[in-house]
Parts: sequence; C-alpha cells; structure tokens
Amino acid sequence: MRKTLATVLATTLIVMGILTGCSSSSSSNEATSSGKNGQEEKVEISVWAMGNQMKEFAQQFEKENPNIKVNVQTIPWGAAHDKLLTAVASKKGPDVVQMGTTWIPEFATAKALMDLTPYLDKYPEFGPDNFYPGSVETATFEGAYVGVPWYIDTRFLYYRTDLLKEVGYDHAPATWEELQDAALKLKQRGDNKYGILLDPKESSLGFMFARQNGSKLIDDTGKPLFNEPQFVETVDYLNSFFKNGSAPLDLGIDMIQTFKGEGVTPMFISGPWMVKMVQDQAPELEGKWATAVLPKKENNISTLGGSNLSVFQYTKQPEAAMKFVAWMSQPETQLKWMEVASEMPAAKKAWETEKLQSDPNYKVIGEQLKSARPLPLIKQWEEIAQNYMGSFEKVIRAGDDVKQEMDAFNQKADQILNK
Repeated sequence: MRKTLATVLATTLIVMGILTGCSSSSSSNEATSSGKNGQEEKVEISVWAMGNQMKEFAQQFEKENPNIKVNVQTIPWGAAHDKLLTAVASKKGPDVVQMGTTWIPEFATAKALMDLTPYLDKYPEFGPDNFYPGSVETATFEGAYVGVPWYIDTRFLYYRTDLLKEVGYDHAPATWEELQDAALKLKQRGDNKYGILLDPKESSLGFMFARQNGSKLIDDTGKPLFNEPQFVETVDYLNSFFKNGSAPLDLGIDMIQTFKGEGVTPMFISGPWMVKMVQDQAPELEGKWATAVLPKKENNISTLGGSNLSVFQYTKQPEAAMKFVAWMSQPETQLKWMEVASEMPAAKKAWETEKLQSDPNYKVIGEQLKSARPLPLIKQWEEIAQNYMGSFEKVIRAGDDVKQEMDAFNQKADQILNK
C-alpha cells in the first residue's frame, strides 16, 4: 500500500530503531549497561509475535547474546491489531514487534515505530539492497526506510499437471485467455467438477488481476481508478469464471480435498505455505501437480505481503532490540525460519542457496517475487479493500451490473480517501 506522509515517517522511525539495535556487528556493551566493577548487566526485551516459533529463535539468540533476555509474547493475528493500538495509546508496549506489511502506514502515522535510516551504515543487515524491491517498498516512503523485511509471501498458480494434460494443456496456463479456456475445459469434465478455485473473500485477487490489466488502482494524486476500463474489465473477467461455472461459489470443502483425488478444483491461486500442505496432506499427488507464475495479461504482477520487524518507538532498550532484529534479518536465520514456519525469506541472499535454487516450487516463488508488489501503502487501504469485497459479492452472487457496481465502489473509495 501507499503510505501517507505521517504513516511513513512513523514507520521509518521503527525501522531505523530496528536497524540500529539489530546489527550483529554491534558491540555487546551497546546492548547492555555496565554494572558494578564494569560487569555488564543483563537486559531484557519483549517481542510481540504472531507465531509460537519465535520462542525457539529467541532462545537461540540468547545463547549467542547471553547478556540479553528475550521475552516473547505470542499474539493471535486477530487480536494483534487492537493490542498494538492500546500499546500506542499508553506508550507502553514491546521493544520489538512483528508488523503485517499493511499495518505499517497506520502505526507509522501514530509515530509508534523507530526510524532506522540513520543506522544503515552501522547495520548492513538492514540495507535495502539485501531484499526484494517489492518488500523494500513496504518499508519505504518518500526515501525514508521505515521497516526491516522479515518474511514475504506472494501469490502464484497451483495446478494438477495430469488433469490439465487431459484437456490439452501440457503446460500451465500462461495468459488470461489460456486460464479461462483451461478452466472451462476442466469444468466440462462432468457434474460437480470445476476448473479453478477463486476465493471471493480474498480482496487482493481483484486488485492483483487489475494491475495485470494495466490498472494503477489509485493515481499519483490520490484519485481512485476503480471505475476505469482496466479495473471494470478485470472484474468482468473474474466474474466470467463464476458465470460459466468454471469456478465454484461455495463448496464448503477444504482446498486440499478439492485439489486431490478427482480434482474437483484442479487449479487455485495461493501462497508459499500451500506447497508443504499439498506435500503433507496429498502425498499421493507426487508427480501430478506443479506450481507456476501467474498467467499474464499486460504483465503478471502478483501481490506481495508478509511481515516486517519493527522497534517500538517507546522502547527503553533500543540497542538490544535492534540487535535482535539484525540477527533475525540474517539470511541464515531467515532460512531456518522457513524450515519451521514454511514462510519465505525476505533476504535475497537466502534465495541463492541450493535448496531454493534446486526445488522447482521454490524456483517458481522466487521468479514470481520478481514481479510482486505490495498493495497501495496508505492508511485507508484496509477499509477500501473491505468495500471492494462487498461490491464483488454483489456482482458474482446477485448479478449486479459490473460497471454500475464499480461506479458505486469508486465513489465510496473516494469518500474514504478524503475523510
């Protein structure tokens, strides 16, 4: 998303704080205070994270940095946003916080995050050149570097190679036209068969496809473009899958279940975590499925999400906090995180390892990341996305006119942007 100036500045504050404290090159006395007889006193930092795996990593960090105690609090994603708002209001919160990339604008606006820009020379782990451009974009605003990329995800195509071959495709659909054609042919296999699973509740799908059709979503002046031809054509294209029955509306069945077996839905669009889920839950499909970059219209832009690590502006232990973030930013650490959490490393250097270079699925993810971009970095984006889902539901379920509905959505988006 595009950030407002206030949001970006706040985010920048966070990132800079992280950079300063995270660098593995910082000396031990930077992260600890001196006690009696010149002995270093142990300091404690708190980390708020959305996954139990962080505790394991904190323990490893403590072994390498015995003068820093890391207290990890695991917070469910659903509760994290409100908890962070409370922390900002009270100016009492964690030293290090995991931030969803779309949250950065809001909390940066509130000046809750430390600016890491001044520390880039001191902590090279944070350097923008270390990460994919799209990931850096989530942490950059008007030249200010406001977040340290931790893990990233994007969307790409999963497909049953055996079933696609049966309908005349010995390759993944490479264009919008091929995707539409393949999905319809797969639907024609018989009753209760479909071509592709498109989740109407994932708003990013529409925006991603619209960018592939040349839409900027919001222009440089802040004007929404959701009723322009590029966006309207995209919604009409996505709606065509539901209208001709090649995409189901409500199956009520687990995605893996519909992918395996007879392949009720032999294609779907999802993120990296599904690779391991397919391997673990459908081992019988080995050799019968693959991944591919998204089909192309003008381009094949995908979304880019994930998490950044930030240092809370009100931390009393900025050096220790930044040292922890720097350690988490190292390619070696991020690769270990991938092994336990099935989340992709943000550090480009990590993608040069043999495992990520030799595995065909990871190679696809790496290729898709080259054309992945975050959604507009603005504070209002989440509200706009929620309104889009409501409009899209009216189109695919009630059959409302696409142009009229996008006119109404664009008007609402304009109101949101000008509050």
